Amino acid sequence: MKLKTLAAVVVAAGMISSAAKAGPEVEVLHWWTAGGEAAAIKVLVDDFKSHGGKWTDMPVAGGGGDAARTALKARVLSGNAPTAFQMKGPSIQEWHEEGALTVGIDAVAKSENWDASLPAAIANHMKCEGKYCAAPVNVHRIDWIWANPKVLAKAGVAMPTTWDEFNAAADKLKSMGITPLAHGGQAWQDATVFEAVALGVGGNAFYKKAFVDLDPATLSGATMQKVFDQMRKMRGYVDANFSGRDWNLATTMVMNGEAAFQIMGDWAKGEFTNAGKVAGKDYLCAPTPGNGYLYNVDSFAMFNVKGADKIDGQNLLAKLIMGKNFQKVFNLAKGSIPARVDVPLNEFDYCARRSAYDMDVTSGNGGLLPSYAHGMAMRNAQAGAITDVVTKHFNSNMSSADAAKALAQGVKNSM
Repeated sequence: MKLKTLAAVVVAAGMISSAAKAGPEVEVLHWWTAGGEAAAIKVLVDDFKSHGGKWTDMPVAGGGGDAARTALKARVLSGNAPTAFQMKGPSIQEWHEEGALTVGIDAVAKSENWDASLPAAIANHMKCEGKYCAAPVNVHRIDWIWANPKVLAKAGVAMPTTWDEFNAAADKLKSMGITPLAHGGQAWQDATVFEAVALGVGGNAFYKKAFVDLDPATLSGATMQKVFDQMRKMRGYVDANFSGRDWNLATTMVMNGEAAFQIMGDWAKGEFTNAGKVAGKDYLCAPTPGNGYLYNVDSFAMFNVKGADKIDGQNLLAKLIMGKNFQKVFNLAKGSIPARVDVPLNEFDYCARRSAYDMDVTSGNGGLLPSYAHGMAMRNAQAGAITDVVTKHFNSNMSSADAAKALAQGVKNSM
């Protein structure tokens, strides 16, 4: 064999060998860009890389995920879907119906016995026609109220247990020149406050009929008008500069004593933790008034991709996400609790342990309910219709009766 030919064979063999040794790869599209969220996703990135994987990060900030979902649609339509996308609730099934998702990780789920490690309600969210197409990383509680204890002490008020107590505390704080409620004027944040108010004002059965069953009479009825009455009060408790503010900046207002309360999911705790703050000392946490538990499960759905390296990447990603150690370390950073029920919580703080306890209790009494504002209770079209009304009401003089009527009509039109 001639030297040039031999050299070519050696080079080609080397290229084939290198290709054969290519490790698992993922390109992950997500919206975890704030401090505590960024720290949490770094746990997953580092874990993936430590197992020989190549991670391409595709963060898209803003809008509670709206901007990221827009980017995803563009990618899928152009035939360039990411390996995995941060997704939750009925959106998973919607993308599956479009033929965009793979159930390839179901083999990993079976070998790792995910069904025995997850609450049935959460497992069902992760499945496409009975097979796993997504892997859950956590359980977030949405109906939390966060507070600055020094500000409350200065005003002589306590953490509220009813909405009347909240209103009385907020009125006193406002009279002292203190912003009662740190809030960001973005549609998803309006919806977050609204669903917490709806749960507390109407109760668990009301919430389910309105936001899971989408019952027209409940959506337009007298109780829903009372929910909007309370939302009108909430509008009076925010500062003048709330419009367009990101949620983590609202959390910082509470942290710095610029505001007393914030109503936000427990990813807010990730911001406190990232700043070195201690629960019960530097900040307080409690469920918003009511007896239910609104949950949001973050997960990564796996899209149809080509190439053994990407498929291996999906399998590795799924296995790592559901690992006990990752579930512990990630959720300590994120502020949430593990999706797995068999992860010890001894290293978690009071807020997390309270969340896990309440989830267990409400799962047995009908109070464990999917968050509408965070994509767990209904499909995007209906959720969007509701949020449009909520935001319009919050930023106008729309009456409660008109808002409730518009809510039912909006849902009907979106069906």
